[in-house]
Amino acid sequence: MEPEPGNACLRESHRGVGGDLGARLSMALEIRRSKTIYIPGLRDLREGYRESAMRTFAMALALSMAGMATAESRVPADLAEIQLSFAPVVRDVAPSVVNIYAKRIVESRFSPFAYDPFFSQFFNMRARPRQQNSLGSGVILGDNGIVVTNFHVVGNATDIRVVLADRREFDAEVLLSDERTDLAVLRLADPPALPALGFADSDAVQVGDLVLAIGNPFGVGQTVSSGIISAGVRTGNVNGKPGHFIQTDAPINPGNSGGALVDMKGSLVGINTAIVTRSGGSNGIGLAIPANLVRQYVSQAMSGNRKFAYPWSGVKVQAIDGSLANALRMAIPQGALIVELHPKSPFAHAGLEVGDVITTIKGQPVDGHPEMRFRMMALGTDDSAEVTFLRNSVKRTANIELSPAPESPPRNPLTIENRGALDGLTAINSNPAVISELSLPLDTEGVVVARVEGQAARTGLRPGDVLGRINGTIVSDTDDLRRIAVRRARGYEIEFRRGGKRGVVRFGDR
Repeated sequence: MEPEPGNACLRESHRGVGGDLGARLSMALEIRRSKTIYIPGLRDLREGYRESAMRTFAMALALSMAGMATAESRVPADLAEIQLSFAPVVRDVAPSVVNIYAKRIVESRFSPFAYDPFFSQFFNMRARPRQQNSLGSGVILGDNGIVVTNFHVVGNATDIRVVLADRREFDAEVLLSDERTDLAVLRLADPPALPALGFADSDAVQVGDLVLAIGNPFGVGQTVSSGIISAGVRTGNVNGKPGHFIQTDAPINPGNSGGALVDMKGSLVGINTAIVTRSGGSNGIGLAIPANLVRQYVSQAMSGNRKFAYPWSGVKVQAIDGSLANALRMAIPQGALIVELHPKSPFAHAGLEVGDVITTIKGQPVDGHPEMRFRMMALGTDDSAEVTFLRNSVKRTANIELSPAPESPPRNPLTIENRGALDGLTAINSNPAVISELSLPLDTEGVVVARVEGQAARTGLRPGDVLGRINGTIVSDTDDLRRIAVRRARGYEIEFRRGGKRGVVRFGDR
């Protein structure tokens, strides 16, 4: 018989019976030196070990079965026991998460030349309407039937149906929607009293906090997944659009959009909105719109707003990196450096200047324009906030008024009709509100192209272009543009600015 090398010592010590310990150790060493030594009775040692192990396992199993028999089967009742089960949280939260079914009419563009002004004269290539269905989730945030979901679930919908967790169904209307933030606030038709979720302070969540994602992935029915907060509120681009998100590794899949991300108290941390993936499925990077921003949308919708009012900053800032911090003699890189300031900016009215470094808004850190925009949006309009900033390395504070961008001077929109090559061109006067809506440079003045249709679509102009001169004549406002359009010319030379760059288009009149 040839023993297994190196294991006789372990087996003999576990057996714990027969022979002198020193002798057994010497025997084990001899075994390790040579695999050919025969040990009488080794089969008996092995059998004894197996019997001892079986007796130990049987005793442990009996004790565990006895403990299970005496244990009470119940749902955990306090915070300590929740660590063992999420059932109490799910039981309280699940009735507030709904399924949303939406229908919309879209156009099927079957030809790339369908809207071309030239080809449309000879061929009937109009797009055909078709019905498109979408499925998502939503969260009840008011006992009066207020439900929040994503814009991409209900945007431009002609029919919205909300199904509660208990299978009751209600029609819904959109009170307020915003494609930029991907949020929509709905109101159910003739709702009874409904269970509504409360808001958590999304600025107070910490990386590592436990969270649950609740929604209707792939239409399979209400589903709960668990995870942690992977990152606090951060800014980034999703599907080419900037946004502000809380990151979680709780699995989020198609159909979860608009569902709830809740903490262990059952409060809303965020609205699930997107995932970062290459395959289309969850890869552990889920994104939720922070609850503090959602709260502001609900507040404005319940106040009667049908369009979200953005607080206007009127500043252009640059994030502080290591080299810039050294140049400014800052101990650590933090804050946002003001590099441009509109004369009507609330920061200018509060006394801030170009070169100041904004560090916080109402106690929350600011490290660039996206963070500043998010902090101001979460605070809303018709309010004020304390701003901390550095000037020449000296810490200062100021109060700024949070309000929408002013509509001064008036837009005075002008649409050119029956004027040849410019027919279908709509232009407006520039003002802070226009600058904010179209994301134009802060120094934009003059006339801005708002819409291009008809013959004007052939000019090459686009919405957001700032008109400078037409045939050598300066265009200061829409009244100037009207006078130029009346003097119909044989051809046009239009100087304009697009994205900070100057351009010229030349074309003849028909």
